[in-house]
Amino acid sequence: MRLREKAWRGGFCFWLVLWGWQAVLPWPAAADDGAIPSVEFSGSLIKTVKGKRYQAQVFAKGDRLRLEYKYAIRTERGYAAIEIIRLDKLETWYLLAQQKELLVTVLDSDDRLLVSPTLPGERDRVLVGDATAAGRVAQLFEVQTDYQGRVERFYEWVDAETGVVLKLVSRSREWSFEYERFRLSPQPAYYFDAPPGYEKRIAATAPRGRG
Repeated sequence: MRLREKAWRGGFCFWLVLWGWQAVLPWPAAADDGAIPSVEFSGSLIKTVKGKRYQAQVFAKGDRLRLEYKYAIRTERGYAAIEIIRLDKLETWYLLAQQKELLVTVLDSDDRLLVSPTLPGERDRVLVGDATAAGRVAQLFEVQTDYQGRVERFYEWVDAETGVVLKLVSRSREWSFEYERFRLSPQPAYYFDAPPGYEKRIAATAPRGRG
């Protein structure tokens, strides 16, 4: 899998965004075709890139995601600490609280990175055995991919109950992501809607990362 540097600088969202592009099937059927069930949960997501650590609180409700960053993302209109991903609209929204604006960007297909158990270009998958991640029962897999001419190997922890990927580590590069905390719970619909009184603006450039 080829991970573009701008996706790392831009935030966590692209780890999650292909979720809604998969058919919604109950687990374990999802394990056979790469689909992830439409679960609702919250969790603390940690991403590590070449020794640098990034953190966000994630809320998920079907094909809608909300990320609340520990450090705000710098955009062309100011800083945004909250990002909403609307797969039904193929859009990402950045909430600019000081300006009361909603900065809208179109999802970039080059930056959509999977949390689905089936990875792009997957060629081989071996079940290592039972494991735990984020305090939950999981299955640990070793996965080999050949995507866009790059061969890589991954360790992948898949939640046994829901099929959500709780942890993914590249063996050949210095990056990983994992949930430190993961809790199945209903999420309020308004978390994923535009706040009242916010003016919608279309972004000319992608966010540039943490401030």
